[in-house]
Amino acid sequence: MKLNLIAIVVSIVFLASCGNSEKKNQDDKSTSESEMKVYDNPLDDKGIGPVTSLTLPKEINQELAAKGKEVYTLKCTACHKETQRFIGPAPVGIFERRSPEWVMNMILNPEEMVKKNDIAKKLLAEYIAPMANQNLTEDEARAVVEYFRTIK
Repeated sequence: MKLNLIAIVVSIVFLASCGNSEKKNQDDKSTSESEMKVYDNPLDDKGIGPVTSLTLPKEINQELAAKGKEVYTLKCTACHKETQRFIGPAPVGIFERRSPEWVMNMILNPEEMVKKNDIAKKLLAEYIAPMANQNLTEDEARAVVEYFRTIK
């Protein structure tokens, strides 16, 4: 009798825990799907972070680009080479592949980007090493973006 009672209690606990974990997995899945947007055109993806809109002027601001080159040289060259693949992707031609907002958000918010942004997740899978947060200010990141426009 005592053995039957133990078997019943164990069965109830097992069944209850299975139901809860299944519901939890469904909740996690719906949350992650709703956070991650998939874009037909990667240039439409703005990324996740503080920059929601950035229009680059037609003319390159050479003074800002020079500041961006200084920041890039100091903070980025351990992993990025201007025109060739290295530990991370080369920034040459980046605005043919990504929106300016996406680039800024990847610089400013790399941890959340690799967790929630589809393109950033694919880059992490391809390059293995995650983007390091260099704690740049928005002004410094904007200068780096301007510098990227000069790389040919």
